[in-house]
Amino acid sequence: MRRNQWLAAPLGAATAAALLSGCGSTGSPTTGGGGKGVVMGISDKVKSTDPASGYDPGSWLLFNNVFQSLLSFPKGGTTPEPDAAQACNFEGSDSKLYKCTLRTGLKFSNGHALTSKDVKYSFERTLKINDDNGPAVMLSSIAGIDTPDDQTVVFRLKTSDATFPSKIASGAGSIVDHTEYPADKLRTDGKAVGSGVYKLDSMNEKSASFSVNDSYSGKAKAKNTGVTLKFFNEDQAALKKVLESGEVDFAFRGLAAKDIASLSSTKTGDHKVEVVQGTGAEVEHLVFNMNDPVVGKLPVRKAIAYLVDREALVKDVYDGTATSLYSIVPAGIGSHNTAFFDRYGGSPQPKKAEAVLRAAGIKDKVKITLYSTPSRYGPSTDQEFQLIAKQLNDSGLFEADVKSIEFGQYEKDIQDGKYGVYVKGWVPDYPDADNFTQPFFGPDNVLHNNYDNKEITGSIIPSTSAKSDRAAATTDYNRLQDIVADEIPILPLWQGKQYAVTRQNVTGLQWSLDASTVFRFWEISKG
Repeated sequence: MRRNQWLAAPLGAATAAALLSGCGSTGSPTTGGGGKGVVMGISDKVKSTDPASGYDPGSWLLFNNVFQSLLSFPKGGTTPEPDAAQACNFEGSDSKLYKCTLRTGLKFSNGHALTSKDVKYSFERTLKINDDNGPAVMLSSIAGIDTPDDQTVVFRLKTSDATFPSKIASGAGSIVDHTEYPADKLRTDGKAVGSGVYKLDSMNEKSASFSVNDSYSGKAKAKNTGVTLKFFNEDQAALKKVLESGEVDFAFRGLAAKDIASLSSTKTGDHKVEVVQGTGAEVEHLVFNMNDPVVGKLPVRKAIAYLVDREALVKDVYDGTATSLYSIVPAGIGSHNTAFFDRYGGSPQPKKAEAVLRAAGIKDKVKITLYSTPSRYGPSTDQEFQLIAKQLNDSGLFEADVKSIEFGQYEKDIQDGKYGVYVKGWVPDYPDADNFTQPFFGPDNVLHNNYDNKEITGSIIPSTSAKSDRAAATTDYNRLQDIVADEIPILPLWQGKQYAVTRQNVTGLQWSLDASTVFRFWEISKG
């Protein structure tokens, strides 16, 4: 959906329809759009209409439909394909020079031609502004951009970065009109001018309205005349109510897990509400502070790995809206393996947990505190951690309790090293194993858990970053996942499923639930 950000709420406690993005080959401009307009209820806010700032699910939803990127993800796929570009490729063997040739006839919604000047301007602008809430961090490998002619863009990269195509296929790669956006500051009028399938007509705190962009040139064909978003700001009850009444055609992100099942048998006039389910790439982990005097000991972490019952978590806390996760790279992403399952099994093994503790000379109950922050990861987080504490305590080997902390204090305390065990969730920027490894284990990683493995940082990550053939990186990624499972700096818990809850006369959501996590307005239609 958008950024390398920690989850705003566990996916198991919310609906999430992530429609695929991407246009293919050149074609005639989309005019008008077929079908009818559709209305979508959404719990997220659109925090920015300017791609140099927005780095959140709501903003990237807007970017993926109003702006084009050089590349995008095809339906059902995780390998970027040409969008505003007609072709892109690495030149040389070190993945440090990336060349794109633009399609002909590209125009912004205001009628201005889209050229290589706009592409260069868009990336340099994001980097120059470097907004704290923006995606500049994703573009940090860019050393320079050359535009030898109006149709050609050449990116010079500081280091090998084989995932660069995936990064620029995301919302971070949105192309803006250089005449519409200031070079050194954000646009603040709430408007957006892009070359995507849709244009933003209006937006306020309650809703946003989009119509089909007649200037769009690409393969996509809009199956509706426009889309209206209605914002519910995490008000689950209100979102459920308007879905039941038929005021919205489908819900995106925000329904409680318990509501999903009840809505599946609801009638909205002549239409029954149905739940559309798919796989997701959002994950949650237990994180261990490697400098902590208790969980800094590997036998303690191994004992926890033997005792946590993931199946109980997804069943009893998340009502089956998540699946058990046994590695740091989730299922559906290339190079996924099951390293934690292979080592610690899929069900609690208290005898093995006891054996590993006793072999380390640990005979007393291990006292630990699990730190949770429901204000960031959703109200079910405390319940989940209470269940994990109970699982540990029921073994007779641990004396665990749970503390719930407000998010601002929580993040500060983690950076100060005050917690031994804490929760983190992850929303990927792009569907590649790199996005589940480098941010966690590379330099200046986001975990703040004092874990440093020289083989990972010095050999594996540089090696995977240089391989433009992503399948060729599988051996390295398997090695990385095995190291993490052996050393347990984090313990994967669950991987979220994705849901759309919709009226039966709405179609196209079969393309909505995919690891690319990009929302695709134009595939939605209403009978």
